[in-house]
Amino acid sequence: MTWHALVQQIRTAGRYDSDTEAERVLGAVLTVLGGHVVGDERCELARLLPAEAGVLLVAQVPVTEPVTAPGFVGRVAAALAPLTPAEARWATSTVLTVVAGHVGEDLTQRILAGLPRGYALLFGRVELAPAAPGRRLAPAA
Repeated sequence: MTWHALVQQIRTAGRYDSDTEAERVLGAVLTVLGGHVVGDERCELARLLPAEAGVLLVAQVPVTEPVTAPGFVGRVAAALAPLTPAEARWATSTVLTVVAGHVGEDLTQRILAGLPRGYALLFGRVELAPAAPGRRLAPAA
């Protein structure tokens, strides 16, 4: 996949008006993501994405404290100011869902395993909560 093709996917998925807008969103989300994905997953992600995307990812210094999903979206909003929180969430989810579709389920699950709970929806995945111990579902009538 080329950078241009990735930008086009973001433009289509996010319903952006121009390549410039899609590229701006893509760059901001990848830059923030680069600080949160580390180790082998970061290297593999950079390898599977176009070179321009890989550079954005690996240029970031890893964060020292985990950031919640809303905190992640907030960082994207700050990078893309003046976006509203809803627009930032849309931008974040658009990019992460397209990236997840490109890199595959295995890597996406490993990335999610390294992030705090709550990121799955941003990647277009469902995050099921484990059942409480000792609780049973009532039998169907």
